[in-house]
Amino acid sequence: MNRPDSFGPMKESTDTLILDLGGVLIDVDYAASARHFAALGFPDFGALYSKAKQTDLFDRFETGELTPAGFRDEVRALLHADLSDTDIDAGWNAMLGTIPRERIALVRELKQRYRLLLLSNTNAIHVPAFEAIIARDLGIGDFKGIFHGAYYSCELGMRKPNAGIFQHVVAQHHADPARTLFIDDSIQHVVGAREAGLHAEHLELEKEDVIGMVRRLGL
Repeated sequence: MNRPDSFGPMKESTDTLILDLGGVLIDVDYAASARHFAALGFPDFGALYSKAKQTDLFDRFETGELTPAGFRDEVRALLHADLSDTDIDAGWNAMLGTIPRERIALVRELKQRYRLLLLSNTNAIHVPAFEAIIARDLGIGDFKGIFHGAYYSCELGMRKPNAGIFQHVVAQHHADPARTLFIDDSIQHVVGAREAGLHAEHLELEKEDVIGMVRRLGL
């Protein structure tokens, strides 16, 4: 079931919002990981992983098919390098920034008006890393608790843009896809959400941030 490409006048009937994490809430610099590995003497990491495209290794890690140990072993094999676990984790986590306080304020504001959910493609190395950053920088010890529900691909065994992950999340809250809006900065995920019957908006970070989009849409 396909929905209109633009949110438009349907905003008045929306009761559920689903937000992406990376790029939408937490700042991410994908090139930082490539720079880290390049500094260690491995300049090809950027060809393996980016915001728009990644090898099967990263997809498998994001769905929990690979453990952190398995992921590290495959990175070593891909790079033909005897890197330590610490070096790999530091490089992999280098892309993670923080969440500006004004975005946390926005989350709390939206939670008062909507069923507010989080849906992120992420993995078992990034989760403790970004939760520690958020606890350190913002004093939030239970990040998932600031939403009505928060879902990580590595815990669900599926990832965006697969329609099944969107269907699963809305089903957990008995939400109506036709009254649900999804916001993500990756166009392929927006397309997947629309194919699952949700309304979806593409956040183009070079033009605006999530606060600007929320205000523009009148949410």
